[in-house]
Amino acid sequence: MVRHNWLKPRSEWTSEDKKKSSLDNVAWDILYKIIDKNTFSKIKMSSTTKEIWEKLIQICEGNDQTKENKLTVAMQKFENLKMKAGETLSEFDERFSSLGNELAALVKNMEIEK
Repeated sequence: MVRHNWLKPRSEWTSEDKKKSSLDNVAWDILYKIIDKNTFSKIKMSSTTKEIWEKLIQICEGNDQTKENKLTVAMQKFENLKMKAGETLSEFDERFSSLGNELAALVKNMEIEK
């Protein structure tokens, strides 16, 4: 698999080219080590670390419609949030905080993109 689309032969690389290649190799290695088998099958044909990163963002965050659906579902969960029978106040507070953090993150990501 060709990972670099260098415009010049390796023998003509400058020290800056070598540095970029080295950093790319480190990033490549890290991404491949942390990706599970299912996700790996979706990114294995990528030829650059930038392509891998962009595909991972798409896989993890989804498109605009997916993001809006996630926000809608989280808002519905929040609106229907009730303390469960036998649940302690501490457990309820943990669920409440977790859902609030999820909503805040979704809203923040949507605001950043606009």
